[in-house]
Amino acid sequence: MAPINPQQLRSRFQLREEVIYLNHGSFGACPRPVFDTYQNWQRELERQPVEFLARRYADLMAGARQALADHINARRDDVVFFTNPTTALNMVARSLINRQIDPLEDGDEILATDHEYGALNRTWQFLGRKKGLKYIQHPVPLPVGSHTDLVDHFCSRITDRTRVIFISHITSPTALTFPVREVCRIARNAGILTIIDGAHAPGQLPLDMAEIGADFYAGACHKWLMSPKGASFLHVRKEVQDWLEPLVVSWGYESDHPSGSRFIDHHEWQGTRDLAAFLSVPAAIDFNKQENWEQVRQYCHQLAVETRDRLLRIPGIDPISPTSTVLTEQPNQTWFQQMFSVRLPDLPDPENFQTRLYGIYKIEVPVIRWNNKHLLRVSLQGYNGQSDTDCLVDAVQKELRLCATC
Repeated sequence: MAPINPQQLRSRFQLREEVIYLNHGSFGACPRPVFDTYQNWQRELERQPVEFLARRYADLMAGARQALADHINARRDDVVFFTNPTTALNMVARSLINRQIDPLEDGDEILATDHEYGALNRTWQFLGRKKGLKYIQHPVPLPVGSHTDLVDHFCSRITDRTRVIFISHITSPTALTFPVREVCRIARNAGILTIIDGAHAPGQLPLDMAEIGADFYAGACHKWLMSPKGASFLHVRKEVQDWLEPLVVSWGYESDHPSGSRFIDHHEWQGTRDLAAFLSVPAAIDFNKQENWEQVRQYCHQLAVETRDRLLRIPGIDPISPTSTVLTEQPNQTWFQQMFSVRLPDLPDPENFQTRLYGIYKIEVPVIRWNNKHLLRVSLQGYNGQSDTDCLVDAVQKELRLCATC
């Protein structure tokens, strides 16, 4: 098998040449062939908008959902497209509060970790204040130990008031892969609903919705799966689909032409909108297959391991998880995939530290404030090579030395 050529792969993307892009995790980057497909769908829509939206819509969307469902081992009608996971999970949270039968109510607890995505923390806190719910962010201290230890520690916080477990598959600030399958199994046995924020998982991990067993799972296609921006999905276990209220009540509600799936009817059609990002998801999946992206992921993981080790040799930088090795056939057993975080020493101005990395060295990489700690989160995609990580290590070392003399 031919070795990975990052420079050749970079030519498949539209990234600016002068930028060392180590932040794929925030918004992704779409390959040229997939982006071409995206624009072709937009042109196709404009050629005959009525035919496209009124006559072809259902079949086109069903085809895109089928390709995605095959990719994540799900039934086609258990998956619906959303523009982003935050929107999808807002719909789920609001629905559980507004249910006619057995809604979440005053005193009920939603159990999460303190590693969750800030936007969703705000969602639960907002709804919690309205309904008297308790959003419990159970601390998962760093550095983490084993996956078994994490499950035991997290689930020890379950009480008789715990109604929902909300947890990330791969965390946003700390870039840790959490053992969600084991958490979902424990929750199901306890009669607790599970909501998984899988924004970073598609494209970094092989996904199997049946194996994970979550009640609700939201994932982004525009990050590591590399579709165009605005393509994400919500997978819902069939038994709880009727619990969800449509975020937008439109023609699919009490439909004149039902599809056979009320879940799809209620949530897919939200009025006139651009479908091109959704319809380009099959092209993103095909790109991954044709370009042998499994090999690319293994290359990126190994580069992540090596880069992390080099950063940890810099005085003041500490690990937040055990050392990883090569990506095995069981990727869920490692703490990070293509994205990792390390703890920086306390910085007088972390925003300025990030600004200097970009302004002086043209390195796009986030410095994150999390629980009174400063984290450097590095994302590695196939277009990144050793020269990129060399520049990062060198720049971080120089800037930390400069901070120490301030």
